[in-house]
Parts: sequence; structure tokens; C-alpha cells
Amino acid sequence: MEGTSIAAEDEVVRLCSELIRIDTTNTADPETWVGEAEAAEWVAAQLTEVGYEVERVESGAPKRENVFIRVPGADPGRDALLVHGHLDVVPADPSEWSVHPFSGAVQDGYVWGRGAVDMKDMVAMMIAIARQYRREGIVPPRDIVFAFLADEEAGGAYGAQWLVRNRPDLFTGCTEAVGEVGGFSLTLGEDKRVYLIESAEKGIAWMRLRARGRPGHGSFLHDDNAVTKVAEAVARLGNHTFPLTLHDTVREFLARMSELTGLEFPEDDLEGSLAKLGPLSRIVGATVRDTANPTMLKAGYKANVIPSSAEAVVDCRVLPGRQEAFLREVDELIGPDVTREWVTDLPPVETTFDGPLVDAMVAALQEEDPGSHAVPYMLSGGTDAKAFSELGMRCFGFSPLRLPPDLDFASLFHGIDERVPVDALKFGTRVLDRFLRSS
Repeated sequence: MEGTSIAAEDEVVRLCSELIRIDTTNTADPETWVGEAEAAEWVAAQLTEVGYEVERVESGAPKRENVFIRVPGADPGRDALLVHGHLDVVPADPSEWSVHPFSGAVQDGYVWGRGAVDMKDMVAMMIAIARQYRREGIVPPRDIVFAFLADEEAGGAYGAQWLVRNRPDLFTGCTEAVGEVGGFSLTLGEDKRVYLIESAEKGIAWMRLRARGRPGHGSFLHDDNAVTKVAEAVARLGNHTFPLTLHDTVREFLARMSELTGLEFPEDDLEGSLAKLGPLSRIVGATVRDTANPTMLKAGYKANVIPSSAEAVVDCRVLPGRQEAFLREVDELIGPDVTREWVTDLPPVETTFDGPLVDAMVAALQEEDPGSHAVPYMLSGGTDAKAFSELGMRCFGFSPLRLPPDLDFASLFHGIDERVPVDALKFGTRVLDRFLRSS
């Protein structure tokens, strides 16, 4: 029945708030990252309190800890389902926030803090539901592996990627997985809601550009300057527009949105028509082209010394099937005097939007929000699904939230004043519970 309360709903806000208070900042720098050990200990305590046997695993470096439980299902012969969430968060500057980013404040109808939507909200839902299942003796249809992971915000080298390569036994039997950045609502017109479920995501390729030149005095004429070479390559790359490429998932998303809204999305003015979707256009607009955004520069050590080398880092996001063509374009743009190497190279992920698991997601959403619609979309970023797809799992983003129509949800990811509505958190817990009981 719509809106039926469950025990997990009663404690999910507390769990989310307490977890946000644990600083798990991931700077991607071993000298400054905090690590997930304290959060992992807290998660393990919440689960052992109700009787679970918990496995804690350090993934390749001190303090990079992960927590696992397996909930036995009614049919042990069925393939298992992985439900995963990450414990780390990106940095936050308290001086920029209305509340302290690690306060976990519950006020004005929101839970505030770094990780509130990325993704300690989902982690809290997972814990709350697991605790309820144990307390009430609820047996899901099949085995569920709950995984609470490290290092997602830096690509998972000390988290999911390490675990897949070194401890694949933790995922034995798992053929499908659900994680973050999907299942959230978009309101269209008068109380018509669409829930976006991630079924594909772009590849991540963090690329380092490097140039060498002749060092010398800054006051001399100089025609072999490494800084100039890198700067010119970065400018060409950063100003380049890659070709419009509509992947099947994006085409399906646009077709469904056209049916629901009556809007047209012509290819000759796709960016302009996407703008009609409001803040969501930033996410969707980034999935119709490859992108290469310069993010870091490094060169020199003194104002009057021309250095012998210069470097830049570029954040590249590549559509499925575009990897070879993308690299050809990049090489043409940077030219022969600049070399490139991958800092991180994680492949695109994609699956079809069909099958019993998708049916269970859609049904769970409609049971809690009758008349709503679910549509697939491609994520412009990346998640730990990239690691789990290496084990052959079908991966989806399904962290359900019913959001206020006027909330700019996309801006909250890694943004200032990150927060999740209390009502959305409770709604998501009910939906996730329904989904897990029927999948």
C-alpha cells in the first residue's frame, strides 16, 4: 500500500546524520586522505549490533577499509544481488557552507553535510534495511551482498577496483548490482514525476600531458618553452567541441522524455532543447559528447627561470564505443611536442533497460508514487559499477529519492551546502525495501 511505514524508515535519518559526522574526506593523496576506517568501524557496529557476521577488508592501503555482509535469500540457487555504497566523500571547505559540512545537521527538512547525497544517504538506507531484515527475520528472495566501500571518489584503486582484482570471492554469485546516482525524481509540469535510473555511464580517463623544452633565463628570447607547449595543447583541448554522438541509452531517454513532455529534441539543436529540462540538462547534456576538461597545471619553480618540463591534467569522459576515435582527436589536438599518459583509465559501463530487475525497480517506485514513470539515462560521471562490470555484473544506479520540484539536485553533488530532504530519505528507504523484497 502506498506510503506504508517500515521500521527502517524510523532510523534512517539518524543513521545518515551520524555517518556524515564521520569525516571520510578523500583527497586522492596518501599524505592527506583521511581514510574510511572510522566509518567502517561505525558501519560494522550498526550491523553486528543486530547479529550480522561482518567482514572488514583493508583494500591496498592503511585505513582504506570496506565492510561486507551477505543476507541469505529464500532461494540459494539463484544468482545474488550486490547493493553497494561508498563511504568516502570529496573535500569541503567549512567557510563556504551555511552549516559545518561534517555536522550532519537535521534542520529545515533536510539532513545537511558532505556526503548527504553522494552517497551517505544511500548507505544509511542500506544499513537501516539490513538492520530491519535481521531484527524481523525477513528473508529476501535471493542472497543480497551489502558492500560499504572505500575510495570511490578517486576511482576505486584502493576500493572497488582493488577488491575486484584481489578479493573476487566477496562477490561470489553476484550477477547484478545497484548503486548510486539513479532513482531520483524530476518533476514535469503539474505533479508528474519521472525517476531516472542509470543504465550506462561514460568512461573516465584522467590524462596527464607533459612537454619538455630547453631551460633558461626568463629574460632571454626563447623558442623552446615547455610551459608554452603545454599551455597551447591544453587550450586547444579545452576549447574543442567533440562531435555529437547519441548512444542508445541517450536516445531511449530522449524518446521517453518526448512522450512524457511533448518536447522535441532535434539533433541540430539538441543542447538548446535539452535546456528545457532545467538543471538536469547539465547531466544529460554531458552525455551527448565526449568531454576533455583541463583541471590541473604544474610547471616551474621560480619566476625568472624557464623550466625544462611542464605538465597538465585533463579530466576526460568518453562515451561507450568512442574510445579509439576520442584518442585520435586528442592526439591531433595536443600535437607532436606533447606526450600523454593515463592517470586513471576506467571503461564506460552500459546495460539494457529491461529484465526482472528493472521491472522490480519500476514497480517499487510506482507502489510508493503511483502514476510516476521510470526512464533510463546515462551518467556523465563514474561509479564503482566500473569495477563490478569487470566481474560480468549488470550494473544500475538506483538510489531512490523523491525530490522537491524546485531543488537543483545536480548542483548538490560535490557542491556547497550538500543536503538531502528528510522526506526523500524516508521515501527512498521504503522504495529500496520494496525493491529488495521483490527482486
